[in-house]
Amino acid sequence: MTDAEADGAEEGVLLRGEENVAARLRVEREARGWSTNSLSDRMNEAGYEMNPSAVWRIENGKRRVNLDEAIGFAEVFGVSLDNLVGPPRLAAKARAMELIENVVRAFRETQRAGAAFSQARDAFDAYLAEHPDIRDEAEVMIASALADEAIPNFAQAFHLTQPPNAASDDEPGAGQDH
Repeated sequence: MTDAEADGAEEGVLLRGEENVAARLRVEREARGWSTNSLSDRMNEAGYEMNPSAVWRIENGKRRVNLDEAIGFAEVFGVSLDNLVGPPRLAAKARAMELIENVVRAFRETQRAGAAFSQARDAFDAYLAEHPDIRDEAEVMIASALADEAIPNFAQAFHLTQPPNAASDDEPGAGQDH
């Protein structure tokens, strides 16, 4: 890794995993006051064979880090693997990395949910194609159920205490049959 590449990694380049790991090793090792010997000793104690020369060569871009070694470094430093391969500047901000991981995890969940919704809707549409006599009633039920789900989610997203147009318990006549 050249000095310019190392500077780029320190600036927070997102998609340079191995370069980020190399920069992070040096940052994490130096932050703890460890020598390359100390880090290799800790790696060996954790069950990951590593000599001081290998640590130096990885840090200086002369040797690639393999997945098992990256897992070992993350374990020794007490950080997640995502954190270890992330941009060094962001990684120094543990809360930022935690929030980034949460956003990515939530995005993945929405992608899976979107795919599951599409599959369910496709199956529903295929069924209705075979049974057109119930289409109108079934579509109304779907629309109603989705609306019932959407209103509380909308209220929560906008920090509303109750859905729009809902009567509060404090209003006269609330909760009473008319």
